[in-house]
Amino acid sequence: MFNTYKQLFFFLCIILCTFALAIPKSSDPYGLTTLKPGRGMRASSSAVDWANSNGDARGIKPGETFLLADLKGPGMIQHIWNTINSKEYSFSKLLVLKIYWDGEKEPSVNCPLGDFFGVGHGMSVNFNSNPVRVSAEGVARNCYWPMPFKKSAKITITNEGNKPVEAFYYYVDWTKLPSLPNDTPYFHAMYRQEYPCVAGKRYLIADIQGAGHYVGTVLNCRQHERGWMGEGDDFFFIDGEKEPSMRGTGTEDYFCDAWGFRESDGPFYGINVYEGSEIQDRTTVYRWHLPDPISFKKSLRLEMEHWGWWWVKDKDGKEIIDDGVRADDWSTVAFWYQTGPHKSYEKMPVGYDRLYYGWTNIVEAETLKDKVKVDKGTIDLWGGTFASNHGYLHWNVKEPGGTFEIPFTVEKSGKYSLVLAMFRQQHFGYFEFLIDGKKIGKTLNLYHPDLSSREYALDAGELKIGEHKLTIKNKDKHFKSNGYCFGLDGFLLYGVQE
Repeated sequence: MFNTYKQLFFFLCIILCTFALAIPKSSDPYGLTTLKPGRGMRASSSAVDWANSNGDARGIKPGETFLLADLKGPGMIQHIWNTINSKEYSFSKLLVLKIYWDGEKEPSVNCPLGDFFGVGHGMSVNFNSNPVRVSAEGVARNCYWPMPFKKSAKITITNEGNKPVEAFYYYVDWTKLPSLPNDTPYFHAMYRQEYPCVAGKRYLIADIQGAGHYVGTVLNCRQHERGWMGEGDDFFFIDGEKEPSMRGTGTEDYFCDAWGFRESDGPFYGINVYEGSEIQDRTTVYRWHLPDPISFKKSLRLEMEHWGWWWVKDKDGKEIIDDGVRADDWSTVAFWYQTGPHKSYEKMPVGYDRLYYGWTNIVEAETLKDKVKVDKGTIDLWGGTFASNHGYLHWNVKEPGGTFEIPFTVEKSGKYSLVLAMFRQQHFGYFEFLIDGKKIGKTLNLYHPDLSSREYALDAGELKIGEHKLTIKNKDKHFKSNGYCFGLDGFLLYGVQE
């Protein structure tokens, strides 16, 4: 029938194409070819005099609660976007998002703004997932969680920091509906933290009463010890069971990774912050149960062990690995839907109690400009800083191998961390850090395609009262970088309790 393989090939192609055309196409995952009920609506920061003004932002004073939206239902919130200009370090941890459904007195969403949008520690970091996406160097925050309500929805932001939010832009996109089914579940998000975790006790992520399904977890960790923080198993206790029917095999396993963490993002899970295994290093991981929501009829309790390993020295002074329970700083957000009223949430720590350290006593680097010493290049004062109005010290250097030295004073002998507020740019290099000539922490790559901030906590160890010296050594540059420069906005010295 076929004289050549070419004829056979073309015949098979025709058959396959005909078969493909005959298969009904499921090319409408969002149902856009079916007209939707309801009317599109939006609450936003648009200027009141929108026809004559472009002043589309709102300011929020310290201690002030700002009303973003007061919606009358029935309706469904489908998208929330915001971007912020603030001169306060870690502002995303100091702003609290609350959402109240149908006139309830206690909010169903009670969470620091950054954590709600998937990144803790007060950091601003890009990542891309199915219900949450953050871009613009971490300051364009979007979520697409569907949030139905029958009577009303009230959304507020409270500034629990010490500085004003200079500009808060936002959209709340929603649809006003004719009705909702009686059994419609409502969206919830609850924040918790333990600084530090209680060694030997499982960390509580969620304690829910009612009927619904669990849809997501965000976990943040700051390490108190060198090593690995993620050997703990997850346990879901459903409807009051004594033995959990869902038991895990490791922290990174629950968050869908394996053999440790490394930065990545994806539609249902990801690691958007992973600094490493040193003291003070930070991690943020997320897991969205969108294809696999965890259903419960009466209650759900989610706990996670805090277990890992660390380096210790044996009797001969050699470093070996030991494992067991840990006591790092953890904070989490639990996301779920449920019907009926929710259980009262644990009281959330206020303002600076959610930070690992306060920035009130930061030393602005530009105030020490005359005391800074460099053996190559020059020191200039540049603008563009995110956290002060005075600019930052820019070390302009054209080759590796130089040093940047800046003094600091210890008022009382003890164990300390030295937190650096730095920048990343296209022309920045690789840097090593030393305190009094001793290397501390790891070498950092400060190259970035755009201007962005970078906080780095150095475990300074025991420091005696008096003058000390921080040395920043220029090691090299990233292959994409077009320079070896460095930018320091300020630093903070704080005592570490045993």
